[in-house]
Amino acid sequence: MRQTILVLCCFLFLSNTLQAQKSGTIKGYVTDTINKSTLAKASVSLLRAKDSVLVKFTRAKENGSFELNNIKAGKFILLVSYPKYADFVDQFAIDSTKLIKDYGKINLADKGRLLSEIIIKGNRAAMKIKGDTLEFDPKAFKIEPNAKVEDLIKQFPGIQIDKDGKITAQGETVTKVLVDGEEFFGDDPTLVTKNLRADMVDKVQLYDKKSDQAAFTGIDDGQKTKTLNVKLKEDKKNGHFGKVELGGGTDNFYKGQAMFNKFWDKKKLAAYGILGNTGQVGLGWGDKDKYGQSSYQVSDDGGINFSNNGNDEFESWDGQFNGEGIPVVQTGGIHFDNKWNNDKESINANYKIGDIKLSGNRNDINQQNLSSSSIYNTSDKSFEKNMTKNKLDLTYEIKIDTTLTLKLNIDGLFKKSNSNEAEMRKGTDEQGNQLNNLKQTTTNDVDDKTFNINTLLTKRLKKTGRTLSLNLSQSSTNSKSDGYLNSRAEFFTPSVISPDSTKVVDQNKVNNITNTAFKSNLIYTEPLSKSLSLILNYGFNISNGKSDRKSFNQSTDGNYNVLDSVFSNNYELDQTINQLGAIFNYKKNKTVFSFGSKFSGVNLKQYNVYTDENFTRKFVNYMPQINYQYNFKQREVLRFSYNGNTDQPTLEQIQPIRNNQNQLNTILGNPDLDPSFRNNFKGSYYSYKVLSNQYFSVNATYNFTLNPIISNVVTNDRGESISQFVNLKDKATTSYFLNTNFGKTIKAIDVNAGIGLSANKNVNYNYINTKLNQTKNSSYSFNLNLSKYKEKKYNFYASFGPTYNVANASINENSDSDGWGFNGNFWSSIELPFKLEISTDGNYQYNGKTQVIQESFERFIWNASVTKKFLKSDNLKVSITGRDLLNQNVGFNRSAFNGNINQSTYTTIQRYFMFSVSWDFSKMGGGEIKQN
Repeated sequence: MRQTILVLCCFLFLSNTLQAQKSGTIKGYVTDTINKSTLAKASVSLLRAKDSVLVKFTRAKENGSFELNNIKAGKFILLVSYPKYADFVDQFAIDSTKLIKDYGKINLADKGRLLSEIIIKGNRAAMKIKGDTLEFDPKAFKIEPNAKVEDLIKQFPGIQIDKDGKITAQGETVTKVLVDGEEFFGDDPTLVTKNLRADMVDKVQLYDKKSDQAAFTGIDDGQKTKTLNVKLKEDKKNGHFGKVELGGGTDNFYKGQAMFNKFWDKKKLAAYGILGNTGQVGLGWGDKDKYGQSSYQVSDDGGINFSNNGNDEFESWDGQFNGEGIPVVQTGGIHFDNKWNNDKESINANYKIGDIKLSGNRNDINQQNLSSSSIYNTSDKSFEKNMTKNKLDLTYEIKIDTTLTLKLNIDGLFKKSNSNEAEMRKGTDEQGNQLNNLKQTTTNDVDDKTFNINTLLTKRLKKTGRTLSLNLSQSSTNSKSDGYLNSRAEFFTPSVISPDSTKVVDQNKVNNITNTAFKSNLIYTEPLSKSLSLILNYGFNISNGKSDRKSFNQSTDGNYNVLDSVFSNNYELDQTINQLGAIFNYKKNKTVFSFGSKFSGVNLKQYNVYTDENFTRKFVNYMPQINYQYNFKQREVLRFSYNGNTDQPTLEQIQPIRNNQNQLNTILGNPDLDPSFRNNFKGSYYSYKVLSNQYFSVNATYNFTLNPIISNVVTNDRGESISQFVNLKDKATTSYFLNTNFGKTIKAIDVNAGIGLSANKNVNYNYINTKLNQTKNSSYSFNLNLSKYKEKKYNFYASFGPTYNVANASINENSDSDGWGFNGNFWSSIELPFKLEISTDGNYQYNGKTQVIQESFERFIWNASVTKKFLKSDNLKVSITGRDLLNQNVGFNRSAFNGNINQSTYTTIQRYFMFSVSWDFSKMGGGEIKQN
């Protein structure tokens, strides 16, 4: 036995000796390129080539030398870095034939002197992860002269920008674009991306922006917005720049825009103006989320927001343009921000004014599925809309001392809109027999006013991690509308040509809706240890809503002064909400973990002024939450979250305002509705490898709602429906979303390639003529994208792939509507001699036939332009542009919900040609920024 042990020991000793003989050494000296001085303490990292995993790390000695020993055979990457110097990257191998890798002198270049000289072996890191922030380095991408921020962002992996400038990142819409962490023209991201110069950008950060109080305390209040933050270079913060563009084209199309920016010291002043009818609206698609009329919504405290119902034709139009109709736009704005008193005080102000006119036509084809039959509806609508909007917002922040900060936000909106619509609708049965016929016109004038003020006071107490914060807000909205409804509905017996009954409505609609709310939230954080803290909060909210809706019939003298009590209501709503919450937060090394819950008690009083009836309800809301994050390394992160929320029934569902806007559908209230409980799970994973420029991301969400509120619809044989909302006790509605992206650089051909997979599914329920109907809507897509940038020669980007859509309802076997589709888009530009540039872009869409819709849809929108550049810096451009060269731009949309299948076509901008002139100007100075 002893002999055996001795032999084993000798064997192990000899093995280690032989292994040691096969291990390698890496050494060298780190110096400055110009001064030839040594760079002591420079970081030296040895990475495994196949996956960029760190193998060994050291720092250069005082004489600049370094040495890494006992390196096993294999392929490696050496990364040498030093603050304010360009990185050195090299790939090499250690094997039995070469055990020593001696670099000799490694000369690093000062970034300030590097300019356009490329001395780095390998690629620059395009992105890195800092906590919950993904940071992009513009220096790793190609930037053409006079390019805008939008041109830079288009190159970022995992980020897409559509033709309107709308940004999508990680499957979510980016609703804010900040400049140096500050608002720049409020909620219009395109005013940053389309106007700021790309060569001014130092870095771009992508993250989920929390509310100010949540960012200070660390407590998740559920208020997150996908945000891009554009950080400027220090030497680009003094000077002025801008752009002027004018264009005229065929078919009376025209455009004009001007943008001027002046940055000095710590001040930013900017102004812009836009006019035209080419679809560039510039009013800010982000405004819809903040100021748009969105019906009754459940707020984060479980209460009910009482506001206008955007689905009603007699409510305000929000001014949004989504490609439907022909827009005529005039808009402008001004921005100013400044910091002073050693950055203790700051101000940020934005004012925007705009006018948009929109006109067009729309055609809808709808299949309404019943338990044993289907009703087919067609409608044709013409519309003219106009809106004028003034918006002002102001933010002032002061650091009273090193521990106390006060932040004040004020914003206001004044909006006037009017609309004129005419519609013809027809319903038939499966045999083609006419069931109903509707002719309707509406006109409406609306005056909206909104005012909000928010104050946040934060205090850091003596003990590290102990904080106190108080948030107070007051809001007030008022919407007044005055309109006319003229509607005639005819109903038929199958196989009978003449109608057997007719309903006529000729009314003046006058609405006055106001809502005021006061909210407060007090948060206290207490550190329990170095890694664990407790966060407590108490909130008190009160609100009052009034909705006075009057319908007047025409009297014998022709005036509309006879009140119709059936379609007139005056409701008042008072709410009082008390909320308590406790969250535990754990943070250590690479792990961040928090869990806890909030509870809120809601007292709701509803008063019907006309009938002098009171309706009182009390709810208790339970809102648990869990958040987990693990940072594997600088460029790899995993996140998971869970949130549970109680969704209260809306006022419209409990006690609706009787509305004869649609004579074919009547809604009844249900005061016995109970709350539903929504569970939301969300997870994401992101990784990035530097040398191969390889990224991989997964984003997933899953929701299921218990005791959901669903619709109960009863439709007669003439197409008239009565609907009511009810709870579904033994079923849960579910939905999921999955998006994954993978990309890398194919070095052999220097092309960036990526693939994307996405899937989503929604399972909902509703009752149709007393039978429970389950609807399943799914969408699956695959996407391949390729891009290449050859500086001063050409660049291109292409993205394309198939989709498969599934829509079916259990109520009727004829309701299935499954079909294939294909989407693709591209853009490219080529630099030619004599400062000529040819650019082209296109979008292809195909929607195949389904069981219900027997026609496929196909269109290819192709645009192209030829540009001649003038002046030394190529900043004066003359262009000839052709839009929709094949004249195939037909407005189109197809959707399915609750067993109903709908297809729409509408007026949109089609082919035209335009001659335009643009001038980019810039004069930026370096130097230090003055402290004031």
